[in-house]
Amino acid sequence: MTIERFEGTGRMSRCVINNGTIYLCGQTSGEGNMKEQTAGVLKKIEELLEKYGSDKKHILSTTIYVKDMAMFSEMNEIWDAWVIDGFEPARACVEAKMAREEILVEMSVIAAVK
Repeated sequence: MTIERFEGTGRMSRCVINNGTIYLCGQTSGEGNMKEQTAGVLKKIEELLEKYGSDKKHILSTTIYVKDMAMFSEMNEIWDAWVIDGFEPARACVEAKMAREEILVEMSVIAAVK
C-alpha cells in the first residue's frame, strides 16, 4: 500500500492520497464575512481536488466547522448553491473555536480520485 503525501509543512500535509481516496486538510479563508469566507474555502477545495485528480462530484464527505452556529444559514446559502444536485456528499457541521479569531469557517474534505 502506497500513501502519497503532498505539500507537507512538517506539521501536516495539505493532501494525502491512499487507495483511490483523497484527504484534504482543513481549508480556511480568513477574509470577509461568512458568505465570502465560505465561497473562498469552496474555491480552494475545488482547486486542490483538481490538482490532485478529483472534483466536487467525487466528494464523499465534508466536515464543516463554523465559529458561530448563528451563521449556519449564511454558510449553507453558499454551500447549497455550490454543491451539485445528485452529488451531495455526506456532511457534518459543528460549532468550533477557530485557530485564529478572523476565521469563521473551515472545511475538511474526503474525495474519491476520478
